[in-house]
Amino acid sequence: MAKRNAVLAALLVVLGLLVARPAEAATVRIMPLGDSITGSPGCWRALLWNKLQNGGFTDVDMVGTLPAQGCGVPYDGDNEGHGGFLVTNVADQNQLPGWLSAARPDIVMMHFGTNDVWSNRPTSTILAAYGKLVDQMRASNPNMKILVAQIIPMNPATCSECAQRTVALNAAIPAWAASKTTAASPIVVVDQWTGFSTSADTYDGVHPNASGDQKMADKWYPALSALLGGAQPSPSPSVSPSPRVSPSVSPSAQPSPTGTRSPTPSPSPWPPSDAKGCVATYKIVNQWDGGFQGEVTVKNWDKETLDSWTVTWTFANGQQVTQAWGGKATQSGASVTVKNESWNGSVAPGASTTFGFIASWNAANPVPVTGCTAT
Repeated sequence: MAKRNAVLAALLVVLGLLVARPAEAATVRIMPLGDSITGSPGCWRALLWNKLQNGGFTDVDMVGTLPAQGCGVPYDGDNEGHGGFLVTNVADQNQLPGWLSAARPDIVMMHFGTNDVWSNRPTSTILAAYGKLVDQMRASNPNMKILVAQIIPMNPATCSECAQRTVALNAAIPAWAASKTTAASPIVVVDQWTGFSTSADTYDGVHPNASGDQKMADKWYPALSALLGGAQPSPSPSVSPSPRVSPSVSPSAQPSPTGTRSPTPSPSPWPPSDAKGCVATYKIVNQWDGGFQGEVTVKNWDKETLDSWTVTWTFANGQQVTQAWGGKATQSGASVTVKNESWNGSVAPGASTTFGFIASWNAANPVPVTGCTAT
């Protein structure tokens, strides 16, 4: 009997330890959503992620169907920053539900509307698109927490009216947010406009430079950290317990059509025996009546780090580039030349960088042959 009691006592101690063991903190999934300011390369995300880590918010996972695009520091770079996209088009074409289904975020950080302002879409139309996206977020997760930015200023050389249009949009966002916010799914407005200078904090009047990235990260952090203090992540057995850290240039696989990531193939030995120069891969990302978005990936196919690169191609059907990011584009007749920006000219052996553009098209829009030269 004494032996049986001893065994029972030991079992009770073990059960007590199991009951008393604290539950592991759930990982909060955060989706950065927007255009090239968010994703090409959107280095404010790298700064923000490291601020979160240093601030003790380690149970976070940045999510999205797009991988990191560099920035020179390790960080969790998954995102939905689609260069050249208009929030009104994303809403009209119902593109967000698929991204939400693949990424399953608990929090969405949205800086979206720059290209709509550039395209002279009315403020009311942009806010209607915001509203539709919020409804889709809540359909995906009724407890979605949403951060919406008053977007950074813009003053591109080709749009003298863009600065004032941005002011008009930002002025209307707080009232819109107040009308849409709920207790279960609050909308928090983050003022990215105040204190941001297009001359000091962008490299082209639109896209943030290093100081701009720092200002954006500093503005996002207090709003996001406040949500993380009380966020209620949706449980999912498939959520990784730790963030996926992307290297400075991410080799991760693109999502498969089902919305799940395909396994990353084993890397080939580098450099290959015939390594030389750089290679540019051109693709059409999105196309609509009269216009399209292109993307070009520049890969270093050399044994040494590139200091700079230049990509060229010739359109065959009268296409005209109207906007570019991640590269300095010029066009003479049908010939297009794109040179690297100051921040993405250096490409390590086997690594790559990406730039994007918007262009017009009419009768046909075939993919042209690209050339790439590097020093």
